[in-house]
Amino acid sequence: MTANTNRKHGSRDKVRSYRERVRARGLRPIQIWVPDTRTAAFRVQAHLQSLAVAQSEFAHEDQDFVDAVSGLGEA
Repeated sequence: MTANTNRKHGSRDKVRSYRERVRARGLRPIQIWVPDTRTAAFRVQAHLQSLAVAQSEFAHEDQDFVDAVSGLGEA
């Protein structure tokens, strides 16, 4: 049990030290929550939104914009 406690304490110290170094560089931690792209619900919603964009009267203009800002095709 002692080894387990020491290992936990060691990890805690490493994390604390890392956070102190990062904060000393002027950064601060944040936490963000994003959609889980692995779920079926996400896939369904992404497909529905993709269809809506593709069937829009502005589909060509939208795609031209995406192509212009994405940098695809550049070496």
